[in-house]
Amino acid sequence: MEKREFSPWTWQNERSYVQAVEVKNPEGILYCSGQAAIEPNGISSNEDMKSQLQKAISNLEEVISLAGYKCEGMVRLKVYTTSMQDLWPHFHILQEWITQHNIRTALTAMEVNVLFETLKVELEATVVK
Repeated sequence: MEKREFSPWTWQNERSYVQAVEVKNPEGILYCSGQAAIEPNGISSNEDMKSQLQKAISNLEEVISLAGYKCEGMVRLKVYTTSMQDLWPHFHILQEWITQHNIRTALTAMEVNVLFETLKVELEATVVK
């Protein structure tokens, strides 16, 4: 796989993403459903935003690994939250995880009215190898 990143500016570097990612000749493409703070028994978390973000990251990483991919192959990440104001103080947790796995991804974060049941944050990713 050949991966190229495009960012005409530098301000997004502090926010742990790039403006665009091009992939040529991938061996495979993994489209991950939105991962949230849902326990293995299917119970949705009713914990705070920080705890839910940490669990969503853990669940996303588990899906990626189970499929035989690596987090660093992520090319697209969408963050859905019921409150950007509540998410923002904990956004560094996601940024640290991104840095830890050497992820260089196009990223979109958006506030939505509601997520499934009691969920506050959901992560949807596209990963290539």
